[in-house]
Amino acid sequence: MTSNNRLFGILVPIISVLLGLLVGALIMLVSGHNPIEGYTALWNGAFYDAFTIGETIRRITPLILTGLAIAFAFRTGLFNIGAEGQVIVGWLAAVWVGIAIEAPMIIHLPLAIIAGALAGGIWGFIPGILKAKLGVHEVIVTIMMNYIALFVSNEIVRSVLTEHKTTTEKIASSASLGSEWLQSITFYSRLHYGILIALFAAAVMWFVINRTTVGYELKAVGFNRHASKYAGMNVSKNIVLSMVISGVFAGLAGVMEGLGTYGTVSVISGFTNLGFDGIAVALLGANNPLGVVLAAILFGVLKEGAGEMPSAGVPTELVDIIIAIIIFFVASSYIIRWTLTRFKKEGK
Repeated sequence: MTSNNRLFGILVPIISVLLGLLVGALIMLVSGHNPIEGYTALWNGAFYDAFTIGETIRRITPLILTGLAIAFAFRTGLFNIGAEGQVIVGWLAAVWVGIAIEAPMIIHLPLAIIAGALAGGIWGFIPGILKAKLGVHEVIVTIMMNYIALFVSNEIVRSVLTEHKTTTEKIASSASLGSEWLQSITFYSRLHYGILIALFAAAVMWFVINRTTVGYELKAVGFNRHASKYAGMNVSKNIVLSMVISGVFAGLAGVMEGLGTYGTVSVISGFTNLGFDGIAVALLGANNPLGVVLAAILFGVLKEGAGEMPSAGVPTELVDIIIAIIIFFVASSYIIRWTLTRFKKEGK
């Protein structure tokens, strides 16, 4: 039975992706576009040369981290809709330290990264403690905290980090994740060393969940809080810890943007959508760290390649439709499982 579950766990996302791409091709045909030209343009937008590859990797990096944030909460029975707000506060804190402090890179860069991670963790702590102590549903609190993060961050940029401007000054080079060497080999794309942090974070999540007592308790509380409490586990502590760790991952995604891609933080009129995209990444990745990395790669390729699709006359919005269809099939995985089981039985 376990081997069947693992097989379905692998096949369902793959089939969902293929069906999403197939439906996308049908939509292009119906709307009068050539799907081969459309997908060729998408591929070129993501992998045409060293520059586009660098930009694709750069786009994948924060998606891995927000996917891990959502997946970690899911694995422990929680739904962290607030990754978007945690991204924003992590971005703000990292850039703030990057601007305000003067220190050698060996001190400055780790300090800025830790500040962003802690900011995300604190933003996750608030809904965690409310859930643990008062039973307030984390979905409601995290949704509202997204807006608090957005508007508070904008006000801090305007009134604290600048004198009524919309964008801060650049962070010090000692706090940057960027590299002249990386940029030179990718024709000066915005590729930075954050991808190494994202992959390390995925390894950390796997280790914590699968190889530690803390991870065992977190999963147990997620499966059944009442049984976990009866077994002597501190349910409240594990709920708070789960939301804090989830927030740290999301905060690190903001760090990638603040210290890597942009080097500044600006007043924004809407959300970055990194946190919301992380939900799709986690669902497609089946809340597994390796699956999250692979799903982030797919979504990063789709989103980066979409910019080139208008050259084939295909609107970029089609990529969002494809992603939505993929998630639909993942969410309706019981249909795919039923079909696979039916074929398996007929094969026998």
